[in-house]
Amino acid sequence: MPSASSEPVMPTALKILIAGGFGVGKTTMVGSVSEVPPLQTEERMTEASLGIDDLAGVEGKTSTTVAMDFGRITIGPELVLYLFGTPGQDRFWFMWDDLAMGSLGAVVLADTRRLETSFASIDFFEERGIPFAVAVNCFHGHCGCSAEQVKAALDLDADTPVVLCDVRDRDSSKHVLLTVLEAARARATAHHAPASSR
Repeated sequence: MPSASSEPVMPTALKILIAGGFGVGKTTMVGSVSEVPPLQTEERMTEASLGIDDLAGVEGKTSTTVAMDFGRITIGPELVLYLFGTPGQDRFWFMWDDLAMGSLGAVVLADTRRLETSFASIDFFEERGIPFAVAVNCFHGHCGCSAEQVKAALDLDADTPVVLCDVRDRDSSKHVLLTVLEAARARATAHHAPASSR
């Protein structure tokens, strides 16, 4: 009779959203950290998007996500994360509610050159009670401000984590995901704490 320890462990699968404004690095993050070839719905931008998509600050961008990105990363033998990257343009926001369904938490990617593009994502997760972390994508290895300054500029709750990252780097992206898991765990612990201990 085989011992209990030799039985296969079925990992828990959790869903994490990767959100943020147009051109902040969502597709790059999913691609850098996924252990499987990521599903990407990148399409070349055409003249049809002129006057519709705001290219301020990302004038060199030539492609865009038109549905979602998808990837997977195994955190340990008992935990697998499924990553869903959201489209950044306003015209695709109708998809966000479906993508958010069943998610444990989210990453809001931010670009300090265009912090205002983060507000819509932050509002979306706050209104739905989905725990999230803000990850400041340090383009070209330079951020120019601290996590505390970003937290103040975005007027985030005290328990919302802000981390600096480089989404091109797998370890950096993985650290962001672990931060989201910790934020979700802390939210669940606080929610289930007895009233007398709050």
